Amino acid sequence: MRTLYITREEADRQWILVDLAGATVGRAAAQVAMILRGKTKPSFTPNADTGDFVVAINADKVVLTGAKWKDKLYRHHTQYPGGLREVAARDLLIKHPERIFQNAVQGMLPKNPLGRQVLGKLKVYAGPDHPHQAQNPTPFQLSTNA
Repeated sequence: MRTLYITREEADRQWILVDLAGATVGRAAAQVAMILRGKTKPSFTPNADTGDFVVAINADKVVLTGAKWKDKLYRHHTQYPGGLREVAARDLLIKHPERIFQNAVQGMLPKNPLGRQVLGKLKVYAGPDHPHQAQNPTPFQLSTNA
């Protein structure tokens, strides 16, 4: 038998619509990361981008469990001395609600050029409207027991 490797050009990509209203951030991000990588397909190839595009809507209605809204901090550095910036989750939800989910998915993808390429296929929007109607995304029901 010969091993079948799918290249990026041969990948059959779909557009998937995920509604994040009432979804727990980490559980939803784990499922979306698997779709982005292509691990839900039988033609999964670990060294190629064979996953689907994901459009995530209602990112402003995600749920964090426990006291994470006030305790969880998102950090980044400006690359200047003393440039460490911290933002609490509740403040990030007010200013940029889509970044909470995007950071969660990014943390579940590989930290290499392939992971950055896969992350480019994730489109996150705070409300229910998105500009990807022309791609005709198919709705995906997130499992609640993940």
